[in-house]
Amino acid sequence: MPLPHLTGLHGPILELENRINTLKPQIEHWFRGKWREDTVPFYCSVDLRNSGFKLAPVDTNLFPGGFNNLNPEFIPLCVQAVMTAVEKICPNAHSILLIPENHTRNLFYLQNIAAIQIIMQHAGLNVRIGSLLPEIKTATVFSLPDGQSVTLEPIIRENNRLSVENFDPCAVLLNNDLSNGIPPVLQNLDQIVIPPLHAGWTTRRKSAHFKAYDAVADEFAHLIDIDPWLINPYFTACGKIDFREKKGEDCVASSTNKILALIREKYRQYGVKEDPFVIVKADSGTYGMGIMTVKDGAEVYQLNRRQRNKMAIVKEGLSVTNVLVQEGVYTFENINQAVAEPVIYMIDHFVVGGFYRVHTGRGKDENLNAPGMHFVSLSFDSDCLMPNCIKPQNLTPSRFYAYGVVARLALLAAARELQQPVY
Repeated sequence: MPLPHLTGLHGPILELENRINTLKPQIEHWFRGKWREDTVPFYCSVDLRNSGFKLAPVDTNLFPGGFNNLNPEFIPLCVQAVMTAVEKICPNAHSILLIPENHTRNLFYLQNIAAIQIIMQHAGLNVRIGSLLPEIKTATVFSLPDGQSVTLEPIIRENNRLSVENFDPCAVLLNNDLSNGIPPVLQNLDQIVIPPLHAGWTTRRKSAHFKAYDAVADEFAHLIDIDPWLINPYFTACGKIDFREKKGEDCVASSTNKILALIREKYRQYGVKEDPFVIVKADSGTYGMGIMTVKDGAEVYQLNRRQRNKMAIVKEGLSVTNVLVQEGVYTFENINQAVAEPVIYMIDHFVVGGFYRVHTGRGKDENLNAPGMHFVSLSFDSDCLMPNCIKPQNLTPSRFYAYGVVARLALLAAARELQQPVY
């Protein structure tokens, strides 16, 4: 596979990587203490951006949908992590009901479901897939592009327990982010539901996650004596938004300009010559919908009808009423001259792999989670999870280790976020 290339191999990012490398014993000791204090999500993926002068998470997904994109060599690591996660959540687990998203037309997503099922089966669990779709009335087999198949079955609810035919699971694993609400069939169950229902986008907000990440980043920065900005994007949130009706624009525009001013100050401090930008995106939801790049608050008032319509709705046609205004982090990584960003996958508190999201039609300051993207598995040797790994073609030591560290900071933030009361 082609190796990623990072432009701008100088300055703060190399200093940050070297510092993380040098302080690995302190960092891992610190993480071990945190994992004892906080309940870690069952699984998680984190989108990172590496600008050459900054390495930061820009999104954290608690219902990751790309396990099929992981390097098969890392499946044993996934299996061991699942064993640990299940033992903590449900020590006597033997059977798990997996509930996916409803888009059965997306066969690549169903490959992700097949991958999760296989990982959990290798961990010694019986796993069957229950669908929330009303049209799934009998066991239905879907053939997948890679030659595999998955069988979706209608969910049965009896006495506050979910099952499928002749199958009584001890726990329910969601790979459905509940963007469209929590269906009654999932409410008030006697079984353990993982992740918990309040981890779904019905209640979860990205702004709450990054507020939790603020505190984590500050703690970590103090630990290794760095500027927390190097691993943390500025952000704020705006509510009562209606892009079609031009409501809430003033908040978005003024917030954009405030964050741009903060970024310019940091760029001057670190001698960064790029133009600062922000990303305005829906405060809940996934799939790269409801996102735009803004370099001046005035642009918010100048959106045409098509742009307003794109910002007004997200997955399943839900209206955008709250947005996150987040510092834009450039990605200076590329594969075959196409912009790329790493996505790191974790099960429990273990980094189990990842991939590069690559887009030939997008720029270094744009959202890459869009139609036309493709994925390139991270192919580093297992030793490259260690900080002293040196890859060929002049890749610097510890880059992938640093990615794992920053991703775990976002995981820790998610753990704390989920422990807060949900209103």
